[in-house]
Amino acid sequence: QVQLVETGGGLVQPGGSLRLSCAASGSIFSIYAMGWFRQVPGKQRELVALITSGGRITYADSVKGRFTISGNNAKNTVYLQMNSLIPEDTAVYYCNADLRLRIGAARDDYWGQGTQVTVSS
Repeated sequence: QVQLVETGGGLVQPGGSLRLSCAASGSIFSIYAMGWFRQVPGKQRELVALITSGGRITYADSVKGRFTISGNNAKNTVYLQMNSLIPEDTAVYYCNADLRLRIGAARDDYWGQGTQVTVSS
């Protein structure tokens, strides 16, 4: 059983900052990438930022220059530092991990339960 536990969401004023954390636990053979997605009601879930085990990083255009993703491979943890937040960043943020449970098993995506981020004055 794999669990992704997210922390750090909340309410912040425009221009403020938040830091999200996500820790993967359980019987995991290898994690290939971890990242953050977000979703607002009525819209599809979208990629925010992704980091591979080799350190390759991808950002959505809408967050470039404002958000920073980082990871700790030894702790199976990923972080998202969000600065200069704007109301359009309001969403439920989901942690994602692309991993393999054991040798020979298929790679699969796992998701956290989501954490609400609200940017409002």
